[in-house]
Amino acid sequence: MRANTWAGRNKVKVRDVPDPKILNERDAIVRITSTAICGSDLHLLDGYVPTMQDGDVMGHEFMGEVIEVGQGVDPGRLRVGDRVVVPFPIACGACGACAAELYSCCENSNPNAGIAEKMFGHPVAGIFGYSHLTGGFAGGQAQYARVPFADVGPLKIESDLTDEQVLFLSDILPTGYMGAEMCDIQSTDVVAVWGAGPVGQFAMDSARALGAAKVIAIDKEPYRLQMAERAGHTA
Repeated sequence: MRANTWAGRNKVKVRDVPDPKILNERDAIVRITSTAICGSDLHLLDGYVPTMQDGDVMGHEFMGEVIEVGQGVDPGRLRVGDRVVVPFPIACGACGACAAELYSCCENSNPNAGIAEKMFGHPVAGIFGYSHLTGGFAGGQAQYARVPFADVGPLKIESDLTDEQVLFLSDILPTGYMGAEMCDIQSTDVVAVWGAGPVGQFAMDSARALGAAKVIAIDKEPYRLQMAERAGHTA
């Protein structure tokens, strides 16, 4: 298959790489229909995140169609033919963190959690396409991806919504929503969001959905402020 791969600092290459295969009984293979570039990918590109290796497949925001599942995948949760958005953290669904719905803190999905702990001061879950600190899992900027614990994370899309309408459930929409949710917004609150990039736009949308009286966008780029204004936010 073809995939976007890391090729050294400030360099990526689209290359032929082996097709993913089922390695564990709870894996699934997803044929990618849409993927995105995250601002966090720039940290990899710039060389700020260690343990990247030449040829690593990038990308942690993707969705597509399930084309194969392992024998351990719960058929009540995921089947061949399902259309899914795949969240960026990989979660086992069974550890203490997952039981508390803290899926990005999964204790079982990152085989290199010890390395991550030395780097960050705490372990992290496995993450698609985001260095060997987070498990070395191939990402979704490719034609296909292997999804571990496939009956836990992937979100089935059972409507006629387009990829463009649901793709951002993989990362930046939940990120923006969580930021707004943590503000405990009241109906009289005026909320200011510093940075009107993609996550900022979703944070503003979320703040409005959570009942803020007014939402103010703050950014130095006119086109971002114009986008926020079109969405109904005060630029």
